[in-house]
Amino acid sequence: MRDLLLGKTRFDEFLASEEGIATNILSSRLKGLENLGFVVRKGDDRDGRRVQYSLTTSGKSLGKLVRGIADWGLRNLPQTTLAPDGGK
Repeated sequence: MRDLLLGKTRFDEFLASEEGIATNILSSRLKGLENLGFVVRKGDDRDGRRVQYSLTTSGKSLGKLVRGIADWGLRNLPQTTLAPDGGK
């Protein structure tokens, strides 16, 4: 959700995140978010072999909650930092 909220839209962009998530877990999570109605998956108009993911209105509504959790971590967990693109 964080990466989608920060504007990432492609599988390889999510895969490049610092956490180093495995491809099978990422696929499963994206599918789960799609099934829950938080994410829409659609073919890329420029390259039919690729897909793009975007947040639905319900998915976007989680933005304040995710930001609140991040802010809490920054205040309460000394080792917590924002990722370089985390301030978007």
